[in-house]
Amino acid sequence: MTENETKAFYLDDVAVGDRYVSQEYPLDTAGIKSFARDFDPQPFHLDEAAAEESFFGGLAASGWHTAAITMRLMVESVPFADGLIGAGVELSWPRPTRPGDALHVVSEITAVAPSKSKPDRGIVTLQSDTYNQRGEPVQRLVSRLLLFRRWGERLS
Repeated sequence: MTENETKAFYLDDVAVGDRYVSQEYPLDTAGIKSFARDFDPQPFHLDEAAAEESFFGGLAASGWHTAAITMRLMVESVPFADGLIGAGVELSWPRPTRPGDALHVVSEITAVAPSKSKPDRGIVTLQSDTYNQRGEPVQRLVSRLLLFRRWGERLS
């Protein structure tokens, strides 16, 4: 599979190399500051002058804001039948997200491991790279996700 489909996928429907691409999500200064006020109130997320003097050299979205947007875009673009049920992640931010950025996520399955002890499920490893409008990576999320088989296959 190379493009998103409307079908809901179960464990036996997915394979290494399957790829999902999200729509874009635009950010603006007000949204960055609003998220920061509620969840990450640091000066480089809230104040342009303070941000200029910081490591970031300008206003930057919280990495957690980028992660939250990534999650929304993944939910909308990765059609796993029972949802995206996390079993662990690795997360990195190679560059800051800025006001005016439009983010999109490209997710690719890198491993599929059926459970040996619970035949109704398995773990799928999904690498999700979040890019800005210039194609620059702003986040890499590698998730281990629980994925079930179809109900009939669960009961057999």
